[in-house]
Amino acid sequence: MDIKEELSIIKRGTEEIISEEELIKKIEKSRKEKKPLRVKQGFDPNAPDIHLGHTVGLRKMRQFQDLGHEIYFLIGDFTGRIGDPSGRSVARKQLTEEEVNKNAETYKKQVYKILNPEKTKIVFNSNWLGKLSFSEVLKLCSKYTVARMLERDDFATRYKEEKPIGIHEFLYPLMQGYDSVALQADIELGGTDQKFNLLVGRNIQREYNQEPQIIITLPLLEGTDGIEKMSKSLGNYIGINELPQIMYGKVMSIPDRLMIRYFELVTDVSLNEINQIKINLENDNLHPQDVKKKLAREIVKLYHGQNAALIAEEEFEKVFNKKLYPEEMKELVLKKDNLKEGKIWLIKLIALSGLVNSKSEARRLIEQGGVKINGEKVDDPNLDLTVKKGMVIKIGKLNFVKLVIR
Repeated sequence: MDIKEELSIIKRGTEEIISEEELIKKIEKSRKEKKPLRVKQGFDPNAPDIHLGHTVGLRKMRQFQDLGHEIYFLIGDFTGRIGDPSGRSVARKQLTEEEVNKNAETYKKQVYKILNPEKTKIVFNSNWLGKLSFSEVLKLCSKYTVARMLERDDFATRYKEEKPIGIHEFLYPLMQGYDSVALQADIELGGTDQKFNLLVGRNIQREYNQEPQIIITLPLLEGTDGIEKMSKSLGNYIGINELPQIMYGKVMSIPDRLMIRYFELVTDVSLNEINQIKINLENDNLHPQDVKKKLAREIVKLYHGQNAALIAEEEFEKVFNKKLYPEEMKELVLKKDNLKEGKIWLIKLIALSGLVNSKSEARRLIEQGGVKINGEKVDDPNLDLTVKKGMVIKIGKLNFVKLVIR
């Protein structure tokens, strides 16, 4: 493979490369010395699940693996206790060491759905950041100025609005930069919201007499709402560990305008085929629903296999087009002491399902028409429901619960 072809693979789905000229020189040097490039991306374990938004970077790392380079999946178990302030209007809640370690373990189990386990180096930044003496931290802090930190949009906005900025938040980009020093990174990947931190890494490497890393920024994948960045906290995410039927259904719920973007960023479909799909859509030679079904199949296939993707599609057709119930449904066991004269407050019932985070969320879902009982929409949050065995509750677009009384 020539460098032009390698560069074409690397550039797929990227937002910016700083700089492409330097990247070509690094690749040439790597080939000449027969020494793979060291590519890193950091993930703070602030939530236990990996979703499609995370896979944009993970898939790029896999491409580098397939090109023969060294991949460092960096778990920010130390920086995760601070939380990345990028794009935040307030300081993040600091996680406990126990929370960070628990989430980190689940990360390790999930990444191998994408990365090659035999070629992946999983590293924890507590191994070097946790060992820095106070004098070494001061030395690191001396490499950057407050004025430069305040060039960041989020810090600048908070400062202007007189919102508090913790000193520990200023340390975050410095620590991320020091990660690159510790790993002697040639390339660092990150979302577009990480650009400031990645640039700090280049500067910090220079201060420690290292050749600055190449920065590759990647798009932030919008969630199923089509507006906000995919996030579990916003409820607009598609988890890679979710059941095939749930994953398929969630993909089918994304806005049509995001289909091509999803094809490019989170599937293995070739760019030539994606371009052809785009042309056919623009010329009305393909129905958007058929394109979205293909997208859903491709995504489910990546994480559950071809057979599971086809079964998930059949299930979707049955539930959403033929208005039938899925063959497998979660059972909600109600004990008789949960009931009063055979009845239960609907909000309490929805909360007991575990499919909402709070009773207020259950109320909002009911008022918005997102709850059906035996196929009939219910919009009265104050309803005392007379419970019958085998009753089916639909909560949201994708979740069905069968009631069992014991």
